[in-house]
Amino acid sequence: MSRNGRGRLRVYLGAAPGVGKTYKMLGEGQRREARDTDVVVGIVETHGRPHTEAMLEGLEVVPRRIVDHRGASFTEFDLDAVLARRPDVALVDELAHTNVPGSRNAKRWQDVDELLSAGIDVISTVNIQHLESINDVVEKITGVPQRETVPDRVVRAAEQIELVDMTPEALRRRMAHGNVYAADKVDAALGNYFRIGNLSALRELALLWLADRVDAGLQQYREQHDIDSTWEARERVVVALTGGPEGETLIRRAARIAARSSGGDLLAVHVTRSDGLTGASPARLAQQRELVESLGGSYHQVVGDDVPEALLSFARAENATQLVLGGSRRSVLASLSGPGIGASTIRESGDIDVHIVTHSEMGRGRLPRRRGSLSRRRKVYGFVLACGLPLLLALLLGIGADTLNLTSDVLVFLFAVVVVALVGGLWPALLTAVGGSLVLNYYFTPPTRTFTVAEPNNVLALAIFVLVAALVSSVVDRAARRTRQAARSTAESETLATLAGTVLRGETALPALLERVREAFGMTSACLMERVGDEMTEIWRPIASAGTPTCRRPEDGDAEIPGREDLVLVLQGRSLAADERRLVGAFAAHAAALVDRARLTEAAAEAKPLAEADKVRTALLRAVGHDLRTPLASAKASVTSLRSTDVHWTEDECRELLATADESLDRLNRLVDNLLDLSRLQAGVLPVFNRPTALDEIVPGVLAELGDGREVRVDVPENLPLIDADPALLERVIVNLLANAVRYSPPDRPPLVSASALGGVVEIRVVDRGPGIPPADRGRVFAPFQRLGDTDNSTGVGLGLALARGLTETMHGTLQPEDTPGGGLTMVVSVPAAEAEAAPVPGSRERSAPESEENQ
Repeated sequence: MSRNGRGRLRVYLGAAPGVGKTYKMLGEGQRREARDTDVVVGIVETHGRPHTEAMLEGLEVVPRRIVDHRGASFTEFDLDAVLARRPDVALVDELAHTNVPGSRNAKRWQDVDELLSAGIDVISTVNIQHLESINDVVEKITGVPQRETVPDRVVRAAEQIELVDMTPEALRRRMAHGNVYAADKVDAALGNYFRIGNLSALRELALLWLADRVDAGLQQYREQHDIDSTWEARERVVVALTGGPEGETLIRRAARIAARSSGGDLLAVHVTRSDGLTGASPARLAQQRELVESLGGSYHQVVGDDVPEALLSFARAENATQLVLGGSRRSVLASLSGPGIGASTIRESGDIDVHIVTHSEMGRGRLPRRRGSLSRRRKVYGFVLACGLPLLLALLLGIGADTLNLTSDVLVFLFAVVVVALVGGLWPALLTAVGGSLVLNYYFTPPTRTFTVAEPNNVLALAIFVLVAALVSSVVDRAARRTRQAARSTAESETLATLAGTVLRGETALPALLERVREAFGMTSACLMERVGDEMTEIWRPIASAGTPTCRRPEDGDAEIPGREDLVLVLQGRSLAADERRLVGAFAAHAAALVDRARLTEAAAEAKPLAEADKVRTALLRAVGHDLRTPLASAKASVTSLRSTDVHWTEDECRELLATADESLDRLNRLVDNLLDLSRLQAGVLPVFNRPTALDEIVPGVLAELGDGREVRVDVPENLPLIDADPALLERVIVNLLANAVRYSPPDRPPLVSASALGGVVEIRVVDRGPGIPPADRGRVFAPFQRLGDTDNSTGVGLGLALARGLTETMHGTLQPEDTPGGGLTMVVSVPAAEAEAAPVPGSRERSAPESEENQ
């Protein structure tokens, strides 16, 4: 126990009920008790299983507390008693349990958190279907919704998680022997939730969830202990992408390797240079990223100038076991310059297996073509200086030949080479260096007026001059080229950043993107076209465009940039340079993504009404199935009994049977009326006839509709202003609201119907003293087929409030819930007055009404 800190949590995780989690928890409690640890049982659900109950012997059990809710008594975990007892270890079963309303915490895991905060160690249990992250998956597998959930973070924070595993066949045998459920429930359980397929899927979910948790713990351990070597606990395949055309081949090959490794992880990585100067195609990288994610992998991007080192650092950080590289695209001549990325990676890979995958692009690379870094005009100026400057310098130096020596002459000509390199680049500077060396040799190196050099030192000086001039001019030219590339990359980055930050959302996003492309590249029009039909009947149709004229075919434009196989971005105005095409490719890939997103959004919008309709249909079938059968069965039984000749019924018995049949048919009639009215409301065809109406004329009809039975208090002033409403519909609204109030009010505190005028509005209040509704749930209470918090499924289908609000709104009124002072719920119906406000006069009527079948 951590008296001076937070307690430790241990969780037994099971794939399904009955695998033995509680038994294991009690066994651990017995072992700790035997080691003189102070252990108490906070709460344990044995479900009548004798073997589990036997494990409680010798353990101190904290008595449960009794909670009253809606007139019934429930037993719950006594958190305060355990905190006051302060044991070393508390056994708390069913971590995902929902506490009875009125408890300090809504969930049992919150009670456990308080115990841990008090320094008490806790041992608990949970089933995989109660974990919040996979709750929906379990419902799809089993068809059974799980309403009690626990956040994954709560379970993951446990110091120990132990999987209580059992094969589906063994669990079904345990159930068949009566060790899990009572004998009368075994057959139903085996044929539904506990089918072999369900149990196998739940077991796999539990194993995978726990494997992820173990994997996270292993990664944390490696980081804490600075472990860089690969531990082959789980196969992880890393594929290196360059943005070249061979990427798809590498990705699919790596995915097959990962699939053969018992479901290994697939990770794709692209290395970007730190200076941002890369030849990768953004459009192709976007397509490859989409392919990786579609195959269940993840895409990553790292920065590094040394590609092999960056790849291996990433692979070791991810504990990767295999690395997939493509064969070198370098030509034979280029490979003579040194080992490539593949060879360097293999040499430094250590215990990571490296796969070199062949592809169609191998050996097709070309020597890098050095693009001109300076404008044509500057190159012309450079060549002019290269031809004229050495002669001009020879003339000037000849005037001062008596005061200058050869060293001074060489430095002057070297300065000239640098000037020419700055103006015209490499080749003019090299021409200046060669020309300058010849001038120095002919005019200033003894013997002069000849190309013969007498002194060896002079030969060395001229050679060094030529070498230094060549190196300086090369450095100056490279700096100029890098400057231009950096400027171009900066411009590309700014353009892409602007694209990410300024493209509008919604249906105008695609036209805005095309307009951005057109403006950024100075085009007259930009059009995104899609190919429809097969290759034999290829037809292109425009999806969106910006500018004029709009292209009808890709051939109509000056540039075609593919976004994917069936989408192409067509530009008109001028041809694009190679570097511009690469940048436009990113726009094309983004446009393709926008098209896909718009279509997915449209498909989701089309599917939403169908899903809602299916949801309503399912809820209707579930809710109405029972409620239609119940009154029908009662009426049928009464009529059948009356027609029976085998039994002689007394007069009182006949009247009782007829009353039962009449009451059942009335319930059925009200149910059908509500369903029809709700359908008319949703279809917008319910007739409404608003007219000036006196509220005190409607209330007697409401009470008559409810009938005789429980008491209802009425406080409606007789001189209220007339209201503008449909009397029949308003009567239905008040009947439904009052039926709910009668249902939930205690017998000694009957509901109240009151009314008052405020300005041009008359407010009708239906007040009950029941349990009320939490503010967070008040929006859901008006949904059809809802019984919020109601466990009685024998009465009503949850149409009362939904229908009441719909009818009120059709009469241009509102229906809002409020808290009743002192506890309970007040429904406020606000309808417009038909005349000026009149001062209310107190008054009340006492009537009685039966409990209705509608609910909240």
